[in-house]
Amino acid sequence: MKPTTYLPAVAGLALCATGALADTPVLQVYTYDSFTSEWGPGPAVEAAFEETCACDLQFVGAGDGAALLARLQLEGPGTDADIVLGLDTNLTAAARETGLFAPHGVDADLSLPIAWDDPDFLPFDWGYFAFVGNVGDTAPASLRELADSEAKIVIQDPRSSTPGLGLLMWVKAAYGDEAAAIWADLADNIVTVTPGWSEAYGLFLDGEADAVLSYTTSPAYHLIAEEDASKIAWSFTEGHYLQVEVAGKVAGTDQSDLADQFLAFMVSDGFQGVIPTTNWMYPAATPADGLPDGFETLLTPKKALLFSAEEAAEKRDAALEEWRTALSQ
Repeated sequence: MKPTTYLPAVAGLALCATGALADTPVLQVYTYDSFTSEWGPGPAVEAAFEETCACDLQFVGAGDGAALLARLQLEGPGTDADIVLGLDTNLTAAARETGLFAPHGVDADLSLPIAWDDPDFLPFDWGYFAFVGNVGDTAPASLRELADSEAKIVIQDPRSSTPGLGLLMWVKAAYGDEAAAIWADLADNIVTVTPGWSEAYGLFLDGEADAVLSYTTSPAYHLIAEEDASKIAWSFTEGHYLQVEVAGKVAGTDQSDLADQFLAFMVSDGFQGVIPTTNWMYPAATPADGLPDGFETLLTPKKALLFSAEEAAEKRDAALEEWRTALSQ
């Protein structure tokens, strides 16, 4: 006998469940793919925030960091994003010009190596770009020595990747008008250019190159997660370019209060505490427990390089053309 007598009750339960889901506010955060991966910060941040917000936090991967801005520009005011997380200071001037961001309104005690007063973009982590290679290999001591060496490297595309764009700014900050010549000499060191960081790092780990463009903090992953001390960040005498990664609230969000709650949570221990061992970067606000053991072994650059957001926007097109010309020869 078919249980037809139970159908109305089941239907009623389904409607109740649907209604409950409909009443749960959804916060959409656009971010880069590695943030949302199972080994990235996304799952832990989602679980921790949802314990406090009575909401559904949804991370939406959009390629690598620089691709986030391109997607937002394409979608415009009709974007589904409430927050964009994963831009950096090389992109914030262009992001501000879109008019799509609102002030974050968060007063946080940050532990950045620079002063921070941007009203629209709030940092969540920071680090220094570096080439990561294998312990025991001959390591160049500068960008110039790398360009003059036989070392094979993998880098990321500056049009889609914030590390790729960071390398352009690094070369420009270190060499100024000589940047084009450095790129011309670096061209034959480059095995390939990948869309994002994950692909590049994977090729390095597979032995396809001697080094990969990454961060001074990348060896911490191998040391802490894998108990492997075989990776090292090369120290360059010109200095290392600083990256500060930020999030911004989309002005047209229909979840304004929830977005504010998330940004405040972002600089709390619940978020910052997972950054060192999931995103493998320095937290923007050092958590109460400090940094994990192993971070004290990392390279600390003797010189930090950084353009202001406005300088980076001004130099970006010329730097991109120098890179494109060198790699097309």
